Amino acid sequence: MRHLLKSAGVAALGAAAFGFAGAASAETLTVVSWGGAYAKSQIEAYHKPWAAKTGDTINSEDYNGGLAEVRAQVEAGNVTWDLVDVELSDAVRGCDEGIFETLPVSDLPKGDDGTPAEEDFIAGTVHECAVGTIVWSTVYAYDTTKFKEGPKTIADFFDLKKFPGKRGMRKSAKVNLEFALMADGVPADKVYATLSTPEGVARAFKKLDTLKNDTVWWEAGAQPPQLLADGEVVMTTAYNGRLFNAIVNEKKPFEIVWDGQVWDIDLWAIPKGSKTKDRAWEFIKFSSDTQRLADQANWISYGPTRKSSFPKIPEAIKPHMPTAPTNFENPLQNDFEFWADYGDELNERFNAWLAS
Repeated sequence: MRHLLKSAGVAALGAAAFGFAGAASAETLTVVSWGGAYAKSQIEAYHKPWAAKTGDTINSEDYNGGLAEVRAQVEAGNVTWDLVDVELSDAVRGCDEGIFETLPVSDLPKGDDGTPAEEDFIAGTVHECAVGTIVWSTVYAYDTTKFKEGPKTIADFFDLKKFPGKRGMRKSAKVNLEFALMADGVPADKVYATLSTPEGVARAFKKLDTLKNDTVWWEAGAQPPQLLADGEVVMTTAYNGRLFNAIVNEKKPFEIVWDGQVWDIDLWAIPKGSKTKDRAWEFIKFSSDTQRLADQANWISYGPTRKSSFPKIPEAIKPHMPTAPTNFENPLQNDFEFWADYGDELNERFNAWLAS
């Protein structure tokens, strides 16, 4: 896997590059994430304890993903974001482009149980430019008040005859193409091989054609639960943690369908040229330790990237995790290399398809 570290210790990155001594006085960090329930989980589990420990001020800002804003700041020499929560494909691309700092990941702390970091982090969640915090999934959910018997499979999401009504989908090629192929009968383990061919791409768009006129397109993660709640759609794709918040905390009559879930990780990255990179690195170490990752699971149902965090998660919350055995029967792991290589091309085609 290109640039992916199989163990944190592989990277012999000198501590000198980052000046590890904590700053003597309080600083201000601008931390950029995805808003809504997810940002709230970070604020409660990471930001508030960090501020209490250090006296730092944390400005929490939202964005809709991608590298455009980070790239623009770095190229202009005016970096105002100190930490960005990124998807793995963007971590890879940003590292390749040199717009993220290389991190001294061998300095990550041990787990609370004494397990070295390189063994404690789930394989593939520590990168030379980013450190993973959560495992999350894109799934779909429906309003249980709209159907006597609800959908059960990813194919049902595309079945307007059996389950009439508007759908909600993210305004992006990523995940939609995977869902379309699985709904069209492609096994999960064959999806990316299929999508790597012109015929496979055409097949995915042909399947998306069946929903195009009945879809409300969303961009921010907080939108899908609201679309369901407002009755604008009867089912929608969404991040599982946003649905957890709506179902468990807001008592909404929604049901998640886990079949065909596409799972991924999110990571912290530091834009190249951050004026507070040393402090940002200390924050990454703090927010990705055993306790902080377990604490985040109290606020949102995204799985922690450290194995030592799982025993600390309340039993009532574990069934809502993407990796719970009953939820993980037909999953598809997002292929970050595929999207790093083909994301621009497929998004361009997707946008042209939307406009046609």
